[in-house]
Amino acid sequence: MPCYATPTPTTILFISLFVLGTSYHLENDITGRKFYEAFVFENIPDPTHGRVDYVDKATAIAHNLTFATDDAFVLKSDDKEVLNPYGPGRKSVRLRSVETHTNMLLVFDIRHMPQGCGTWPAVWTVGPNWPHGGEIDIVEGVNNQSPNSAVLHTAPGCTMPTRRNQLGTAIHSDCNALVNWNSGCGVRFPTAGSYGPPFNNNGGGWYAMERSSTHIKVWFWPSNGRVPSEVQSGSHRADPDSWGPPTAYFPNTRCDIDRYFAAQFIVINLTFCGDWAGNTYAQSRCPGTCVDYVNNNPDAFENAYFHFASLKIYKPHRHETATPAQSKSTGGLHLFKQLFQLTAQPLRK
Repeated sequence: MPCYATPTPTTILFISLFVLGTSYHLENDITGRKFYEAFVFENIPDPTHGRVDYVDKATAIAHNLTFATDDAFVLKSDDKEVLNPYGPGRKSVRLRSVETHTNMLLVFDIRHMPQGCGTWPAVWTVGPNWPHGGEIDIVEGVNNQSPNSAVLHTAPGCTMPTRRNQLGTAIHSDCNALVNWNSGCGVRFPTAGSYGPPFNNNGGGWYAMERSSTHIKVWFWPSNGRVPSEVQSGSHRADPDSWGPPTAYFPNTRCDIDRYFAAQFIVINLTFCGDWAGNTYAQSRCPGTCVDYVNNNPDAFENAYFHFASLKIYKPHRHETATPAQSKSTGGLHLFKQLFQLTAQPLRK
């Protein structure tokens, strides 16, 4: 009769850490001029119908709408021209990453974000064939209205539980972009300093977003807050499980992350008015109408700029990545069984 080796406590602990914890290694450290290599300029009509003219790279550089040093990258709008009401919108920039990413950890060190009436800045990710490829909004807001919200937009069928372990407050539970005027399933951040003038007055901060098969998480730390040391130092290794509860947590309990979110592009853009900033302008204590204000007040957009210190892209360590043989829905359990079997093989006499 065969007998079986009993897994030791050390082995069980190893298996638990292997399955449950995911650590990441730094794959791409984008600072300063490297933004020009990592992103393309999208010279396209604004999909959100804003009063904006997204320019190409050459125009952006010529008009000083983007500029870089060794350790800083700035993206801004035009703040000089009074616009012809029948002509193009205010010149601005929309960047899309060259590469797409699936399981990832993104850390943005942002010193300043665009502010002002009529502005609609965003840092987000998106898959192909929207909304079927999914969208993850990391930083987004309009008309100086804080705080920030993190939001998912998907095809029908992805929902979130009302109660979950996060610091923010759930706004909607249905992520379907085709209902609720495309409001998605959002989480409102708990602090005003996460967006707009309060964020800038505080010297900026860090945003992080983790996307895996089991969840999407977003964190925010103000520049003078209790920031994880590996985030603040830009470590080559990151362990988000040690960072405490996220500001926004989107689990896969009612939404198959791998099904609703394809490989994602990273997008950074600044538009004006349009579907959100324009439609909520009257409730934002801003003067006149949104389009008239954007057309006639170029000096109002002197502070409509992003200042990025860095964007760090982390990927899971290879030895902690699920193998192709594992199913998406039971990958962790399957891996646990495989590892347990390795420690419980029959011992023959």
